[in-house]
Amino acid sequence: MVIRRAEPGDAEAIAAVHVRSWQAAYPGLMPQAHLDGLTPAMRLPVWNRLLGESPPRTEVLVAEADGSVAGFAAFGPGRDDDVDPATVAEISAIYLMPEVWGAGVGGRLMAAALDGLAAGGYEQATLWVIDGSTRARRFYERGGWRPDGAVQRDESDGFPLTEVRYRRALHRC
Repeated sequence: MVIRRAEPGDAEAIAAVHVRSWQAAYPGLMPQAHLDGLTPAMRLPVWNRLLGESPPRTEVLVAEADGSVAGFAAFGPGRDDDVDPATVAEISAIYLMPEVWGAGVGGRLMAAALDGLAAGGYEQATLWVIDGSTRARRFYERGGWRPDGAVQRDESDGFPLTEVRYRRALHRC
């Protein structure tokens, strides 16, 4: 497996990972009709835009196994009103193909993202996770992340989701 910076040509593969991961991870947490209706084509414009920005506001790494994108992580300056984006970064997305869950791909991808943030001078990182996503919460907690007390309600997809913010210190490389 190779972890590398995403390129514009990875947009389709990232969109496919994004959709497959949501469909496998979120039954019972999101309406099934919403999950069933997701397609990579719906996510593609966002990934084309993010990967085409120059300079990029969001860094994206991909985990590539056997020539295929198996997962990705997106990160950059913190976006929350109560953090200083000069010192606090945010992991805005980390998703894997369900076939590689539990195989160490997520841990390696997260480590590479955190190393990049620390090298960029950030002192802390945050991320948001769906409150009921037990699998994701366990993954983050094993990696040293802890809830920091912030909670938000997200209705951007047309239904309510409660999200919990996690935070961890970064160690300079």
